[in-house]
Amino acid sequence: MIQTKSRTGQQRPSKIAMLCAVALPAMLALTPVAAKTLVYCSEGSPENFYPGINTTGTSFDANSQIYSRLVDFERGGTTVVPGLAERWTVSPDGKEYTFFLRKGVKWHSNKNFKPTREMNADDIIFAIERQWKDTHPYFKVTSPNHSYFNDMGMDKLLKSVEKVDPMTVKITLNSANAPFLSGWAMEYAGVQSKEYADAMLKAGTPEKIDQEPIGTGPFMLVQYQKDAIIRYKAFPDYYAGKAKIDDLVFSITPDASVRWAKLQKGECHVMPYPNPADLDAMRKDPKVTVLEQAGLNVGYLAYNTTKKPFDDVRVRKAINMAINKQAIIDAVYLSSGIAAVNPIPPTMWSYKKDLKDDAFNPEAAKKLLADAGFPNGMSTDLWAMPVQRPYNPNAKRIAELMQADLAKIGVKAEIKSFEWGEYRKRMQAGEHQMGMLGWTGDNGDPDNFLHTLLGCDSAQGVSGSNVAKFCYKPFDDLVVKAKAVTNTAERTKLYEQAQVIFKEQAPWFTIAHAVQLKPVRKEVIDFKLSPFGRHSFYGVDIKE
Repeated sequence: MIQTKSRTGQQRPSKIAMLCAVALPAMLALTPVAAKTLVYCSEGSPENFYPGINTTGTSFDANSQIYSRLVDFERGGTTVVPGLAERWTVSPDGKEYTFFLRKGVKWHSNKNFKPTREMNADDIIFAIERQWKDTHPYFKVTSPNHSYFNDMGMDKLLKSVEKVDPMTVKITLNSANAPFLSGWAMEYAGVQSKEYADAMLKAGTPEKIDQEPIGTGPFMLVQYQKDAIIRYKAFPDYYAGKAKIDDLVFSITPDASVRWAKLQKGECHVMPYPNPADLDAMRKDPKVTVLEQAGLNVGYLAYNTTKKPFDDVRVRKAINMAINKQAIIDAVYLSSGIAAVNPIPPTMWSYKKDLKDDAFNPEAAKKLLADAGFPNGMSTDLWAMPVQRPYNPNAKRIAELMQADLAKIGVKAEIKSFEWGEYRKRMQAGEHQMGMLGWTGDNGDPDNFLHTLLGCDSAQGVSGSNVAKFCYKPFDDLVVKAKAVTNTAERTKLYEQAQVIFKEQAPWFTIAHAVQLKPVRKEVIDFKLSPFGRHSFYGVDIKE
């Protein structure tokens, strides 16, 4: 049995036979009427509860309920607003940031640990140094793969992180960096408790801070069962005020059709990533509202530019011309996507509107392939994601359409897939020749696409987000220079030049920019779409 608490504070027992998706309706029926419970039908399980080593929206959603960051984005927007730092100053040369922390910010507690102090500068420094310094005792705990921190270039950018006093932190950079501040509002920058970390290290169980986390965010983790359920409870001492809902449940439901069935029955209140084919029925359902806005995303097929034959731009261009992009949009995305030309979405500033896409031309593709030394075609692999993503509703079907198109120019493509975590790990390691992936922006800055996904920093080793392993100096020089420029017009010119080079070098076949669609039951109040595709439930209410 578990104990639940009514608004009067009385303990009430309730029975849950199994913590799994099948038992969810029974669990909800047994929740006290007085408590407001919102159920989110999540598409998958988080990789872990340590935001510093995650890059997927699934993990970010699970983590962001728990943690707070130095700064944040306004709800439903891209403007940086105070978070754990109530204010900050920047030196005239743009190299020194001083963060003045909020006083009175309390930590969650759990069965492992009861905090004895409030959040302070030690926690901020711990969260940064854990990802930055390979000598740090927590650097390798859970994983040493701090890919987002490194892909953002933070490992080279930071010069020093200093504690000025218990509530003030000064960060000094090696060079000015335009997207630096918004970078600290991103999920990887979630702050953990140094006091909890020290206690678990002393106990010989350091991994518990990532498996059974505490944070300063609006919800506390209560229970997690992989592939089944995550249960959270509103943190009554959250510094911005207690959440309007009392209990938050992630019902992990990988199948989009099942998510839709649960939404119809009222077994969940919000669902992500609907099947495009179900949208008409969703829009006609009187109990459901379909929220919609342009997605800050891109889906693509990456060519491993370090592996033959994809080290030859002619081969990459030939594949680009052989695939019928519009047929993919029509068959798979339906009304939920537009053909992608550039590596950044058209809603993002610095998008170069006059770039031409590679034309669908199988005969020209054959000739280019022959010029590259493959007059009789060739064989390759074609990796397809096993899960639905915000930028790609059905990778397997897209792979089949690509496979059929490539066969027409003599290219035999073998479709491969793996479990999602394994898929990403192998793609980052560069095991593929061709592989589908995609990206949803995390801070509204072109740097988050052009440098994070295509820069040399993220192409190195086996853990970066640049799965094309594309390291081309003329391109990299532009996107690195753009980081250090503060004038938006100047940055725009640099990014436009980089997009021209991207189309010339073709490290990706750009597939589509998907529209962000969110079916929500009408009893849900004030759920807002995030431009980054995140799912935040602070500020959301539900009709009783």
